[in-house]
Amino acid sequence: MKTLRNKTIQQMELKGYSQSTIQSYIDCLIQLSKYYNTSPDLLSVEQIRDFLQYMITEKKHSKSWVNQMVSALKILFCKVLQRTWNPLDIPRSKRELKLPVVLSKEEVSSIIQVTTNLKHRAILMLTYSSGLRLSEVSNLNIADIDSQRMQVRIVQGKGNKDRYTILSPVALEMLRHYWLRYRPQIRLFETKPGKAIADRTIQHIFYNALKKSDIKKKVSIHSLRHSFATHLMEQGVSLPIIQQLLGHKSLKTTSVYLHVQHYSILAVKSPLDTLSL
Repeated sequence: MKTLRNKTIQQMELKGYSQSTIQSYIDCLIQLSKYYNTSPDLLSVEQIRDFLQYMITEKKHSKSWVNQMVSALKILFCKVLQRTWNPLDIPRSKRELKLPVVLSKEEVSSIIQVTTNLKHRAILMLTYSSGLRLSEVSNLNIADIDSQRMQVRIVQGKGNKDRYTILSPVALEMLRHYWLRYRPQIRLFETKPGKAIADRTIQHIFYNALKKSDIKKKVSIHSLRHSFATHLMEQGVSLPIIQQLLGHKSLKTTSVYLHVQHYSILAVKSPLDTLSL
């Protein structure tokens, strides 16, 4: 007989949820279960509300975490336990508009230049030049680099979607040097034949470079993706194209880069100058 946990996992797998999302939702339910030392299906709405309030006020959990917990609970109660769900009983937190921290072109250049290891430099250059997520970099296969069409194929990215993004000629040249030295077999970046590099290793590579470049901004490897999008926008690339390259489902998600785009005041023309006087 399946346990409640196995039923929940099965439901999410049948719906096509990614393994990372499944694990995150299960972890949320485990936290709730441990807090009351009982199975979550035995808890009342009031107990769940008290738990969420405690995690917000005492543990200072983010609003995105709360919404993740609510999503996990909704799957459990609606889909697995077949119970009615009133969103007013367990509301989602109102999302905050947090602007991404963006590196300047000079800062990105510094991070790449201080990275002397050929493999590490190739990883950072490709991440920035194609606007890749961390998991997308680690999951790349050699066959995903299309040097004929100058594209990078992302297989089953966030939301289980395939997409293509741009391949920089400079990054391609670096990848060729990297391939000649390391000779990966299946995965583009391997730790041993056929085994992909771990996400935490890529994060460590970035933080080492950040430390060496003496940049004080609170940034992560994901900031290279933010910088890619912002720098494209500053170059005049349209929002819908950037949305496609990033793999965003909604243009609203991409539009956050409008708020961090750097405008030169000197480049702004007064509307008076457009009049026929």
